Amino acid sequence: MKNILFVLTSNDKMGDTGKKTGFWVEEFAAPYYKLIDAGYEVTLASPEGGQPPIDPMSDSEDAATEATKRFDKDEKTQEKLAHTLKLNTIDQKGFDAVFYPGGHGLLWDLVEDPTSIGLIESFYKHEKPVAFVCHAPAVLKHVKNVMGEPLVKGRKVAGFTNEEEEGVELTDVVPFLVEEMLKENGGKYSKGADWEPYAVEDGLLITGQNPASSEKVAEILMKKLQ
Repeated sequence: MKNILFVLTSNDKMGDTGKKTGFWVEEFAAPYYKLIDAGYEVTLASPEGGQPPIDPMSDSEDAATEATKRFDKDEKTQEKLAHTLKLNTIDQKGFDAVFYPGGHGLLWDLVEDPTSIGLIESFYKHEKPVAFVCHAPAVLKHVKNVMGEPLVKGRKVAGFTNEEEEGVELTDVVPFLVEEMLKENGGKYSKGADWEPYAVEDGLLITGQNPASSEKVAEILMKKLQ
């Protein structure tokens, strides 16, 4: 049975706005269920361990999907989520791939987290798939390839668009725009229509644009692992 590591944010603060954030439920639930239903094992981790914060906006009725509704009734998964492992106890040796759900929270912790950066580099170096959706490609900002260059340089990538960030009125709140960072780091950035599923793969690197893309990223990941 192949084991996929999910890495979630431990940050619940939207910068200095006083507003709450965290991970986006759909971006966790949809790929999680896609993988476990297909027989994969999923291990959960976060920088601080324990319960990662859920973005309140993603827990609203407007953001509900079949996957989030399933999660709301799934006490076993909720209990598992409440006890994520501490990220600094994790080694890529025990896993076949790593997946980062998005949500704005990670922009203030995982992006700059040396443990997360080193972990992604280790997965990639050992030829294991690394997958990210929505805001999660932001955590690639400081990740390097074996040549010491940005991992995304010259590679096809997707991620939350400038227009989508403008749509949620957080352009002036986030520390940087995901689309702009990926381009500045040399990524071959592309995107689909706002809020529609869109994901790309380039070798071991898999990236998706927005919450609607999370299941698509999981599907690509599963094909890589077959």
